[in-house]
Amino acid sequence: MYPLRLLAILASALLSACASHQNAPQQTATTPETNFSTRTDITFSPDGWSRTLQADLYLPETGDLLPAVLLVHGGGWERRSREDMAWIAEHLASRGFAVMNIDYRFAPEHTFPAQLYDLQVAMKWLYHHADTYRLDRNAISAFGFSSGAHLVSLMALVAETRHPLNQPHGGDHARPVAVVAGGLPGDLRTFGSGKLIRQFLGGEQEDIPAVYRAASPITHVSAGAPPFFLFHGALDMLVPVSQAREFRARLTDHGVESELYLMHLRGHITSFLTAGNAVEKATDFLIRHTRAGGEDSEARH
Repeated sequence: MYPLRLLAILASALLSACASHQNAPQQTATTPETNFSTRTDITFSPDGWSRTLQADLYLPETGDLLPAVLLVHGGGWERRSREDMAWIAEHLASRGFAVMNIDYRFAPEHTFPAQLYDLQVAMKWLYHHADTYRLDRNAISAFGFSSGAHLVSLMALVAETRHPLNQPHGGDHARPVAVVAGGLPGDLRTFGSGKLIRQFLGGEQEDIPAVYRAASPITHVSAGAPPFFLFHGALDMLVPVSQAREFRARLTDHGVESELYLMHLRGHITSFLTAGNAVEKATDFLIRHTRAGGEDSEARH
């Protein structure tokens, strides 16, 4: 195990009591751990895509039809890679989830909505290859951190609307049955026109306010949104915790089920490096909702 990851696990254990869980269930999900295999560098982008995109696929070694998770890394829409999420992918796979851990195109070379389209075609790949890998098409969820949390949330929410962002690559296949979002920047309009946002969206907010609004997940919340599990560092100075609280309040206003796991004494990066307990709770959440979600989503597929 890498030393940094070992230190993060130890820190997570020490800080596990420094958290609060809003709307926590009375009972936790129980599933036995399982072995899994990994298939690396699978190309999921369509022919003719401006950049070839790859993913790693984690497959539990069980005889059951597998629920699946689309896993999306952070990095300000401009950097990092799916390797950051490998430890989460391994955890989810050990709990019985097939996991597709993806890369996506980066700003400023590729501006919004290119990254959203990458997620939508990844979901289409999962849907079309479900039979090959024994995946349950009716139990596909999504998990992201930071900019990855933004992208999975936006994908899930626009799939419930007739917004142009849900075309041409979206559709029913791009609506996860549940979403986990860590360190979520839910309302991009509140960040002004900082460098990361400006290069991601392609301009200043005063010049393209409609783009800033369209790219903000909070503006797309509707009563048909899937359940959300949010986790966030209470001392996050990069993405203030108010983003998670206000996003959850919007979900509540629309009657959408959600949980908020606040990680005290942690900022943006440390809330990811010490996210072990949050990932455990998020996994329990996904287990509950993929079991129920498969039945609820039958009509959509």
